[in-house]
Amino acid sequence: MLKVEDLWVDVHGKEVLKGIDLHIGKGETHCLFGRNGSGKTTLLMTIMGFDGYEVKHGKITFKGEDITHMPLNERAKLGLGLSFQRPPTLRGVKLRDMLRLCGNGSDIGIQLAIEYGFEDFLDREVNLGFSGGEIKKSELLQLLSQNPDLTLLDEPESGVDVENLNVIGDMIRRLLEKDKHRNRTKSGLIITHTGFILNYVTADRGHVMLDGKLVCHGNPIDIFERIQQNGYEECAKCQF
Repeated sequence: MLKVEDLWVDVHGKEVLKGIDLHIGKGETHCLFGRNGSGKTTLLMTIMGFDGYEVKHGKITFKGEDITHMPLNERAKLGLGLSFQRPPTLRGVKLRDMLRLCGNGSDIGIQLAIEYGFEDFLDREVNLGFSGGEIKKSELLQLLSQNPDLTLLDEPESGVDVENLNVIGDMIRRLLEKDKHRNRTKSGLIITHTGFILNYVTADRGHVMLDGKLVCHGNPIDIFERIQQNGYEECAKCQF
């Protein structure tokens, strides 16, 4: 699904990513751990194709196609989706209209909003005055409407209370086809700082990023337990 090869990225002239290699197979979910400022969000934004993230070396391949220098909108059409850690407010745009745009005219997002008890927000401006949990629900409804093949999730549990985490977890499981035990086609890459999302969404593989490098790979639950016990420095000693 996704192959990142020897990726080096500068942001505002500063070297942030340093030789990233990452392979995510069809139907796989991967978790990315790391301290704040280690380069996790930069990796997601670079894969998605945002301006300001300059690829100095390396290659990004998505579904067999080189997307290293492809415009963001073309990557979205190809099947890439992104959930921001702090999604923007879109004044003048109703959520109902946004869901239809994400769904290419389909009402599936509106139907899902009703299913998740979110119908009262459909005629409100996107994320305006929403709580943390409401913003995440709004964004996940947009992603469910888009139905991407690979979803990049930047700290989906951030700003969400425990009560809403159940719903957020259910929406992510739906997005990644976690109800399917075979023939799963949707893939995901989840940044998590707290690890709480692992209580709601299973992941196949975990990675730790320190200072712009992937330094440790393995079972995500085992990695998170080691981080809790010993901190991130212990992860630097683990090589693959």
